[in-house]
Amino acid sequence: MSAALQSFQHGFPVYLLWTTTAAVMLLLSSTIYVLLTPWKELALVRDGNGSAGLALAGAVLGLAIPIASCLASSVALIDLVIWGVVALLLQLLTYRVIDMILNDIPSRVKNDEAGAAIVLIAAKISVALLLAAGLWDPELRRY
Repeated sequence: MSAALQSFQHGFPVYLLWTTTAAVMLLLSSTIYVLLTPWKELALVRDGNGSAGLALAGAVLGLAIPIASCLASSVALIDLVIWGVVALLLQLLTYRVIDMILNDIPSRVKNDEAGAAIVLIAAKISVALLLAAGLWDPELRRY
């Protein structure tokens, strides 16, 4: 039992540091995403716009997936921070590409067009999964 308690005593602060860093990265990247997109997701959601809620949920998931992957496989906190920034940049790029394909995503989301929001969500989660898979290396171990 002593070894288990020592392991917990050593590991718990590391767990808290890494998990808190990931949570802060998610909060910061989500905030930056909301500030840089041309529509006001939170205001639209408060007004009952389901498409804005879907688009925002897709963005948060799209940011969380690669951050979680990096959290699982990084060997240093700086890895987590760097790849969190990369995830944000790629999600912003994904938004731009989908906006070019569907023409005027902001207006479509404001008009509560669920179809456009669903395509945006699919693109964001797909990019996030690809990025997460690229980040994942099960052979990496934190010591």
